[in-house]
Amino acid sequence: MSKTHLFEQVAAKKIIPVVKLDRVSDAKPLGEALCKGGLPVAEVTFRTEAAEESIRIMRKEFPEMMVGAGTVLNVEQARRALDAGATFLVAPGFCRSVVEFAIDNHLPVFPGTCTPSEVMAAMEYNLSVVKFFPALQYGGLGTIKALAAPFPSLKFMPTGGINASNVLEFLAFDKVIACGGSWMVKDSLINEGNFEEIARLTAEAVTLVSR
Repeated sequence: MSKTHLFEQVAAKKIIPVVKLDRVSDAKPLGEALCKGGLPVAEVTFRTEAAEESIRIMRKEFPEMMVGAGTVLNVEQARRALDAGATFLVAPGFCRSVVEFAIDNHLPVFPGTCTPSEVMAAMEYNLSVVKFFPALQYGGLGTIKALAAPFPSLKFMPTGGINASNVLEFLAFDKVIACGGSWMVKDSLINEGNFEEIARLTAEAVTLVSR
């Protein structure tokens, strides 16, 4: 998938479910739940040992899904994500080596930014979309608007504290391409195996942002 096409798909979906999987066996039913709910996209975070294989399974079982790797902290994780078939990378901060690896391998990357200096570092690499993280803790929409003023060509993907009660506020700003959130894929629901509830919450979220 080209970078342009992926950005178009991200903008169309409006929400990126941010997932933490402790068990590889949960990858397939989670993918089914997200697709059933109408949101065939996931950011599988590298916070657990199950991440790499979970990405591989979801990409194999659901080829129509956009399955990215999140919490990518270094090049080794970026390489593992690429080998697993990840369609994009997300990092919590700005790491030049990760960004350079992604660019060299034609893999879309969303590095985390929350300051003008980090935004300028991202723009040195001609990145047009960055993650804004942690969104609420760093001032939420007000800070995004302040950052957008001197960088009018940039789009933001806020993550951290986004939920059903505030997602529309963020999406109403035209410099926000999509929001990352985990309220429809809570750890407790995954660990309980309650994938029907995940599908329901996902469908609810899709309806919410489609208004």
